Amino acid sequence: MTNKTFVLTCLTPLLIFSLAFLAFPLVRLFLSSVEGDSGWAVYLDIIRKPRYLNTLVLTVLVSLATTFAALAVSTTAGMFLSRNKFRGRNILLSILTLPLAFPGVVIGFLIILLGGRQGLINQITPGHVVFAYSVIGLFLGYLYFSIPRVLLTVMAAAEKLDPALEEAARTLGANPLRVVIDVILPGLMPSLIASGAIAFATAMGAFGTAFTLATNIDVIPMVIYTEFTLSANIAMAAALSIVLGVVTWILLLIARSLSGTTVAAGG
Repeated sequence: MTNKTFVLTCLTPLLIFSLAFLAFPLVRLFLSSVEGDSGWAVYLDIIRKPRYLNTLVLTVLVSLATTFAALAVSTTAGMFLSRNKFRGRNILLSILTLPLAFPGVVIGFLIILLGGRQGLINQITPGHVVFAYSVIGLFLGYLYFSIPRVLLTVMAAAEKLDPALEEAARTLGANPLRVVIDVILPGLMPSLIASGAIAFATAMGAFGTAFTLATNIDVIPMVIYTEFTLSANIAMAAALSIVLGVVTWILLLIARSLSGTTVAAGG
């Protein structure tokens, strides 16, 4: 067997998988989006109709807010955990990464227990604060499952930083803030960009959490669900799915070009 034949033989399962589960479904999804009464104008409807446009903008804004908040929290916690060894460290790390074991519906339920009508915050505050079913509740739910994804990536990158570079900066008179800005953040930047892209892509397509919490607001995954199941508007559901995929793909492409590393999205 020649090398060329061997390579082709090894790539055949990948080719079959790519065609069967990636290419064909995407092509069929795109064709479904233009088979409705509006035809190609269905994509213009997403921009022209306030419901779809506002939903798209809200989804992007919530995903961006989740990404930056997850980066801020996870970078701080990741640097601390990677640089300090103490009793209970592994337990704390296990707690911080626990959301990886939960589906979106469970995370949404946890947010309801915290900020719902019968939640803890409602019971202990004089004003009976309820936020679980608002943008704040959805943001907290997205943040809850985004933190461990970013945290693990940041910790892995932090452990590879050269301490000699930080020591050299301190020797030259740099204060702790300058060390962070000039040494630590540039060293972590590829991982921050990659993990941020993962957090954004995950928040954009999250359905379980939105299904549980988004009773008073609309995000793209929920609109796709309602258009498909309740309105039987398959063309619009497919068009929104394409737009959701394109927006996420563009962000991942930008992140890969900036970080120089492979960026993957969670489902």
